[in-house]
Amino acid sequence: MLKNLVHLHSLCFPNKNWTDKDFTELQKSGAEIIASENGFIVWRCTGDECEIITIGVRPDARSTGIADAMIHIMEKENTGKKIFLDVAADNIAAQKLYKKNGYKIIAVRPKYYDGKTDAHVMEKQL
Repeated sequence: MLKNLVHLHSLCFPNKNWTDKDFTELQKSGAEIIASENGFIVWRCTGDECEIITIGVRPDARSTGIADAMIHIMEKENTGKKIFLDVAADNIAAQKLYKKNGYKIIAVRPKYYDGKTDAHVMEKQL
């Protein structure tokens, strides 16, 4: 499974390749992963709070509802009352996805990505 997940991640994020070790370390830290041949979501819960670590859909399968489905499954399977995530301020498509699913911007992390791009911290109360 991990080799397929690494390959899928590289298709979704060509400039941010994760390795088998990255996913293994996330799982060891308590992260959960849901994956299909076209998309994946990685999240972790601590107490009543959860964090979406990453979500990706292959470029040729985007805008088909896969990301929405992954988010809904994750929300049903988690134990938290709040879900947080960071999204690049210039990633308008991802922000629209999260807003459509009830997430709201609650803060900004200046120059969070590569020391250049701000991150919007988003939250959803369950």
